[in-house]
Amino acid sequence: MRTLVWMAVTFALMLSLEAQAKDLSKNSRFVCSWGSDIAADAQAAKLSGFTLYGARKKLQTRKFPRPWMRMTAMGITEQTYNSASRLKPAAIKQTYYEQCIRHELARR
Repeated sequence: MRTLVWMAVTFALMLSLEAQAKDLSKNSRFVCSWGSDIAADAQAAKLSGFTLYGARKKLQTRKFPRPWMRMTAMGITEQTYNSASRLKPAAIKQTYYEQCIRHELARR
């Protein structure tokens, strides 16, 4: 019963965040989505046994369309590796996106 209530509350929160996210600029939604992808990739690398050094090296060779993205990706990756979380990458992606949207909405 508790699990059912928790799932209903989580679903309602997701719908609410999605509705509010549509009020954000296209750029803000893009940044949150991009960051969540980076966090999910970092979590997948961490769980597969890839070292932080290796993950950072891989980011150094990656092409980014905007200059700020490389250092931001490095920071997100480092924070992900420093976390004790063992969640699946999909859960990390969703959590990052939701928290980013909340942060952007709070800044308004």
